[in-house]
Amino acid sequence: MFPDEDANTADPAIPSDVPTKRMLSWSRNSTLYRLGRRMMTERELFEAIVRKARTKFDDINDAQVQALAAAAVAFAYEIGGLNDTTYAQVRTRSGVRSGKSKKAIAQKLSVKGIARETAQAALEESNDLVAAAVFARKRGFGPFRRGELDEKRKIKELSAFARNGFAFDIGKTVFGMDREEAEEIILSGMAL
Repeated sequence: MFPDEDANTADPAIPSDVPTKRMLSWSRNSTLYRLGRRMMTERELFEAIVRKARTKFDDINDAQVQALAAAAVAFAYEIGGLNDTTYAQVRTRSGVRSGKSKKAIAQKLSVKGIARETAQAALEESNDLVAAAVFARKRGFGPFRRGELDEKRKIKELSAFARNGFAFDIGKTVFGMDREEAEEIILSGMAL
């Protein structure tokens, strides 16, 4: 075999662990397409390329699939398309603005493949009180309640805070606020 000859053309009967030029080109294009549509973590991109490569190429083996996915991740870092720290910060801010607790955000980041240290650094900037106030507004709890408060409704509302990852004292604080205080907390938190 000549040094400049493609490794996959040496003997077609022997499967190669090296992806073909066509596969690598597809991997780059697929990476650009995916990152152009939305932010992804390293793990998400890797798993997406693995999944799609298996359906795209009939004659691909596991070593080639892994090599393609690794090449896609390397290419994404090369072009600046992957940054787990930025991803964690954006997802944390978005989570707080949609009423998610630190606990729920941390769990979601973990599922997405963000390292624990990276997630903790991003969560340091978040505020559970702001998120709990947003949660209360979305659900019509506490200061945003329209109906009368009875014991059954009080238990239901406080339980909802706990089920969504908020500490009891945070839920109780928001529960005891008036509407103006809660709106002020939400506005101050959204400015961050």
